[in-house]
Amino acid sequence: MRLLYSLAIRCYSGMISLASLLGNAKARLWSQGRRKQWDRLKSDDSDAEWIWFHVSSLGEFEQGLPLIEKIKERYPKYKLLLTFFSPSGYEPRKNFQLADKVAYMPSDTLTNAKRLVDNFNIKAAFFVKYDFWFNYMKVLNDNDIPLYYISALLHSNHYFFKFYASWFRKQLRYVKHYFVQNEETENLLKSIGIVNVTVTGDTRFDRVYDIARQSQSFPEIENFINGRKCIIAGSSWQTDERFLIPFIERMPENYCMIIAPHDISDSHINQITSQLKDYRLYTEIQQPTANSQSPKVLVVNTIGILKKIYRYARFAYVGGGFMSSIHNTQEALVYGCPVVIGPKYHKFVEAVDLVKDGGMFSVSNQQELNDIFERLINDEVFYDKVSNICQDYVKLSIGATEKILNYLQADLFATTP
Repeated sequence: MRLLYSLAIRCYSGMISLASLLGNAKARLWSQGRRKQWDRLKSDDSDAEWIWFHVSSLGEFEQGLPLIEKIKERYPKYKLLLTFFSPSGYEPRKNFQLADKVAYMPSDTLTNAKRLVDNFNIKAAFFVKYDFWFNYMKVLNDNDIPLYYISALLHSNHYFFKFYASWFRKQLRYVKHYFVQNEETENLLKSIGIVNVTVTGDTRFDRVYDIARQSQSFPEIENFINGRKCIIAGSSWQTDERFLIPFIERMPENYCMIIAPHDISDSHINQITSQLKDYRLYTEIQQPTANSQSPKVLVVNTIGILKKIYRYARFAYVGGGFMSSIHNTQEALVYGCPVVIGPKYHKFVEAVDLVKDGGMFSVSNQQELNDIFERLINDEVFYDKVSNICQDYVKLSIGATEKILNYLQADLFATTP
């Protein structure tokens, strides 16, 4: 079975290389980034001990970051190797300063896994969420290198729990310990005989909570809002905007909206603004203007500020729920901000919990969006109740990083000075 799995990995890598040759931009980055990868993937210090963090993409990096920061702070003797699977994670973070090496993960073959382990004196490895690479898992185990999963999340319909997946389930035993997001994941792992599990929650709450505490101000955003209440639509797609934009005409005079789309290409920004009567672009409001009239809508045509400006939201809409799945709702929730989302949210623990508890609202059409937006605008008692639910949930959710560190202090770092 391992031979078939390794063959499938090689075929998958070959398909990405072919897609790169055919002009797929993401595949090209994936392929180009792995050229001469072994020039980067070797230790410059034969005596150094390494901690290896592997993440799939940017979201998983944000989940791993709180633990990376704490380990570097408390155990500075270790060097850090950080690998990514996807260009959407590697490209923004390839110059991450806390890491001593940043690279793409080589394809999951036994040869690559053995070479990586031979090139670094790895003390421990941490994989984030559900990025399972079975040859790496085996080679780490064969070399007595403990592997930990953090913020792991599984569902009952995952292939691990299908009748045909016995070989894949056996590979899960190569993991030293699972730090999981919820009791469902714990129970699923225990149902297949894996008991080395601790429910710690999602480390990304610690990350967004730290960002919120920094309270960075944006004078240009404050000038745009100009005393009004603000709806922030974050990480929106065209499928979200088809409902958001018609609502703008229904907003009261004391309300404004910020749209921060997931795709900030010129074509998409133009597609949004062509439907708006009264708007400004974020890059325009950064420059002084003689016009004191604040427009109704601000379109954010840059990246990197969304998570910081949710602090200005009366409530938020987080996009992606009409595509494959919602984007990061935690960045808004951490401010006690009620959140509205699309229908595809069931992969995210906080969304499932808060939709059930009444702190988050899933909509499937224009009328449902209009109804919940207008209730959040007009019903102060309802708004306060929802905001309190969100704040209480965040308070209960932070602290996953410390729970993991407490375990590691007794297990992994017990002899570390």
